[in-house]
Amino acid sequence: MGATEDAAARSVVVGQKPTRTAGRGTTIECVWVAIVVGAVVVLLLLYLVYLYNRLVRLRNEAETGWANIDVQLRRRYDLVPNLVEAVKGYAAHERETFDSVTHARAAAEQASGPRAAAEANDHLGGAIDRLIAVSEAYPQLRASENFLALQQELSDIEDKLAAARRYYNQTVYAYHSAMQTFPTVVIAKPFGFREREFFGTDEGRDAPVVSFDEAK
Repeated sequence: MGATEDAAARSVVVGQKPTRTAGRGTTIECVWVAIVVGAVVVLLLLYLVYLYNRLVRLRNEAETGWANIDVQLRRRYDLVPNLVEAVKGYAAHERETFDSVTHARAAAEQASGPRAAAEANDHLGGAIDRLIAVSEAYPQLRASENFLALQQELSDIEDKLAAARRYYNQTVYAYHSAMQTFPTVVIAKPFGFREREFFGTDEGRDAPVVSFDEAK
């Protein structure tokens, strides 16, 4: 009887060992699954942070580009009254041209946003072109050192404005491309990223033709 009980006890013990081994194996598998899932989640979070930071960088570059444009526009606005006064000293009867430049300048200063500012400054540029054309009829004005200096400054402004416009439009294009492509498009609007307006086109209007030759 004792031998039979010992045999039964041994069979019970032997039968329990596989159960404990299976339990440990399942626990280890769960740990590994948790580690893998955690690693995937961390990688996804890091990737989202990278995408977010990239959008922030592109948006900041666009804002910097617009700031550069604004600087050149301010220089242009400040130069216009001096140009008008210089020409007025020789061609006071060209009142319509002077009024056109003055009104165009005021409209450009009041323009809000890149698109409106581009349109207003195109009108201002055309008015400045007409003002420069008036000066061609006055050799003494064209030979004036003051007027030549103003023309040189105007040419410098136009060149820098064209370069700033190209840079800004390029950064806006890159920013929009990032916002509209997967997977960045998934987080762009939820995180408050919005598209920006372009400043005219890269072709734009040509800078005024300025002559520095003194009248003969």
